[in-house]
Amino acid sequence: MLVMGVDPGLAITGYGFVEPGRQGTGKAIAYGCIRTPARTALAERLLLLHQELSELIAEHKPEVLAIEQLFFNRNTTTAFTVAQARGVVVLAAAQQGVQVVEYTPLQVKHAVVGFGRAEKQQVQHMVKALLNLASAPKPDDVADALAIAICHSHSMQFQNLLPFGKEQ
Repeated sequence: MLVMGVDPGLAITGYGFVEPGRQGTGKAIAYGCIRTPARTALAERLLLLHQELSELIAEHKPEVLAIEQLFFNRNTTTAFTVAQARGVVVLAAAQQGVQVVEYTPLQVKHAVVGFGRAEKQQVQHMVKALLNLASAPKPDDVADALAIAICHSHSMQFQNLLPFGKEQ
């Protein structure tokens, strides 16, 4: 199974394709980010994001796309643009028949670090370790996307366990 994790944003959208492994590990197949030009109209930026995501999905053919649930605390302007980028991500997946699953930031951090209030550096360190990468993925959006994919991988492993820890 190939899981695509996405950390949506208007300026930078991080993505990562992870093939789940045993005992919480996995293999990063591809990862990176999509950047949209700052002085470009919103509609054009969203179109660019949609086109690039659609190409990535068509190339790698993930079975599932994992994305973080939208959470914002103070800056509603940023939340609206992130929500629009997030909608484009979900649309691109749906157009190609890819299942979309959502996780809260707390769930992602807990799955990757073991602590739901973990700091960004802790998440980056664990992503590097769990995927056996030479260095922590940059920018943060890429590490977050890989963390979301790892979260889904862990979730699937737990769902496939029978009582008493015996695999099906």
